[in-house]
Amino acid sequence: MTEAEESFYTRDRWQNWLTRVEEEDIEFDDEDSARLLWNMREDTAIAVAKIVAAYEDDRLSEEEAREKLEKVREIVLADVEFEDEERLMLVDDVQTSLLCVFYAAEEFVASDDVPEGAIEEFVHAAAESEAEEDMDAALGYLVQAGTRIIDGDTFDVDVLDDIEYGLVAVWVNGLDSLQSAMSDPEVVEEDG
Repeated sequence: MTEAEESFYTRDRWQNWLTRVEEEDIEFDDEDSARLLWNMREDTAIAVAKIVAAYEDDRLSEEEAREKLEKVREIVLADVEFEDEERLMLVDDVQTSLLCVFYAAEEFVASDDVPEGAIEEFVHAAAESEAEEDMDAALGYLVQAGTRIIDGDTFDVDVLDDIEYGLVAVWVNGLDSLQSAMSDPEVVEEDG
């Protein structure tokens, strides 16, 4: 395993994304701003996918994979200090969407069993739980959906068309990035 693979993701890499968010003209409904935030999320999901792939290929033990996932999670979910509230809110949205990605990967590595069921069913169950204000159950359903994605199942993000915008929708966006990363784990160019 190369040194670059050994780390999978670095504080410097995450900081480069944060610096771009801080320095670029970010507008809430701007396509370029949305692309930057999407790339930021995709880049992290790719790191997670690579760790899971290394675990599945027996290049990492379960313990090593869990440690690597935890390290990436600590880097990406660390508190961000921006003076601009809107930028802070946008980064928080990216971080929140990735929470489900980390939990799904950790669950996949820790458990030999992938739950039965269609991803869309888990998403709808999560939305129902959110409507009942049971966010732990909602997250649990989406973690299960994430393990199915890691196991090779796919879903259409259009499932969000039927769901009211909230935490479940944010988490599903993260799962969409995970799906993309699992199918084509190529590095997102930071300057692209």
